[in-house]
Amino acid sequence: MNYFDTVSEDIKKAMLAKDKVTLDALRGIKKEFLEAKTAKGSDGELHDDQALKILQKMVKQRKESADMYVAAGRPELAEKEMMEVAVIEKYLPAQMSEEELESAVKGIVERVGAKSPQEMGKVMGVASKELSGKAEGKQIAEMVKKVLAGM
Repeated sequence: MNYFDTVSEDIKKAMLAKDKVTLDALRGIKKEFLEAKTAKGSDGELHDDQALKILQKMVKQRKESADMYVAAGRPELAEKEMMEVAVIEKYLPAQMSEEELESAVKGIVERVGAKSPQEMGKVMGVASKELSGKAEGKQIAEMVKKVLAGM
């Protein structure tokens, strides 16, 4: 089953369980998926790689919103956002640990042949493609900086 079908099935389960937070998060996911399927230039299908990017974007948006709510003194709204993040993350592949990310980045640096921090762009291009879905872009960038700085 693809992401779209899985989310649709899980919406039914959340409705039966009367789980409002999960239902809200899943409806948000489905809305984004439908928009991607019907977007101009789309072939009418939602491919799993597109769905993965949408899910990552949604997690990032909710984390940023939660940070803003905390800064504004609204912890109850931040908590709701983080509960939705937990629901959305269930559909993402397992995230790499810091050690796994570091060894993957070191391997990419060796393959690319980067020797200094000035070659970060070259490494980031490859790392972003290979590690997409397994780590956040911000984490990848920080690890690339760390590895290149240690050279």
